[in-house]
Amino acid sequence: MKMRMITAGLAMLGSIAASLVVGQAAHADTTICEKYGSTTIQGGKYVVMNNVWGSSAPQCINVTNTGFTVTQAGHNNTGGTPAAYPAIYAGCHYANCSSGSGLPLQASNSQFNTVQTSVSMSYPGSGVYDAAYDIWFDPTPRKDGQNTGAEIMVWLNHTGSVQPVGSRVGTANIAGGTWDVWEGNIGWNVISYVRTSPTNSISFAVRSFYDDAVNRGYAQRSWYLTSVQAGFEPWIGGTGLAVNNFSYSIGGVVQSPSPTPTASPTQGNGGGACRVSYSKNEWQGGFTGNVTVTNTSSSSVNGWNVGFTFPNGQKITGYWGADVTQSGSSVSARNLSYNGSIPAGGNVSFGFQGTWSGSNGNPTGFTLNGTPCSS
Repeated sequence: MKMRMITAGLAMLGSIAASLVVGQAAHADTTICEKYGSTTIQGGKYVVMNNVWGSSAPQCINVTNTGFTVTQAGHNNTGGTPAAYPAIYAGCHYANCSSGSGLPLQASNSQFNTVQTSVSMSYPGSGVYDAAYDIWFDPTPRKDGQNTGAEIMVWLNHTGSVQPVGSRVGTANIAGGTWDVWEGNIGWNVISYVRTSPTNSISFAVRSFYDDAVNRGYAQRSWYLTSVQAGFEPWIGGTGLAVNNFSYSIGGVVQSPSPTPTASPTQGNGGGACRVSYSKNEWQGGFTGNVTVTNTSSSSVNGWNVGFTFPNGQKITGYWGADVTQSGSSVSARNLSYNGSIPAGGNVSFGFQGTWSGSNGNPTGFTLNGTPCSS
């Protein structure tokens, strides 16, 4: 029997109670078996929810500090809706909000261009399911109730004959992959991107998929991003589905509340003009990196170019928050139209996705407009 997905969005209609069953923050592993049980991890940065909205079968998840694993799931939905949407997210789901996400955020806001997420997943050898992001937009900056703007689903993998809402309307090349694009409306627009070759990990700027949806006429810049969720929709089985690591970040130019003027340095004096911090999220063969450059001089920088060198032959495959070019081991990142000014004491952030083999050492030799930066 051909099974048609009704979408994780309907999970919200049947799971208002999800916001009422919130566990304590997870430190050691936490097991959740309540249908709509949830907990927070990493000091509240993310929420993990069980969300069994379409099945009477029991489901349990084991929550770690970086994700979760479905440890019990006896689902047998042979048609229609999926059984559940166990997921991890940043933002708000029926007034159950994570901390520090900066959401809701209007898509017309320049900060929206810096919203970045990544996930790595594991799949069992049996069962019928899809593994997908569920990214929600609403015409208003709401934190509760059903979103009615656009639901962007990004399918990394699926088994059996499940398919998205609506019909296939085209293809797209986004985030290093080729995707079949589906669209339907169930009271809100559901735009699904189904990867033509399954993967268990991805990193992307949210705007990359949303830009495509806007260009196709299915979404609007005036709408608000309310949550970024990653998880699974099981129809049959589900035990063994796992999110190993999930990340969400939002960056951009930040003005320090009380910048302290310092003496303006001489060009190339060893780094008094800037300070750099670098962080990365790594998996086998791939990684994402985030660079934050602070202007430590007493005057604004108008127009910036950040240079650095990779020590181990890493290759950049995607980027956000800057226009990034690479020649051999040398990388140059130039400002975009919306973030070209760095005030005195302020900073700018940008990021990239890349590949590595052997080792993945941190980049070195950071410069800002030719002046060396300190770390």
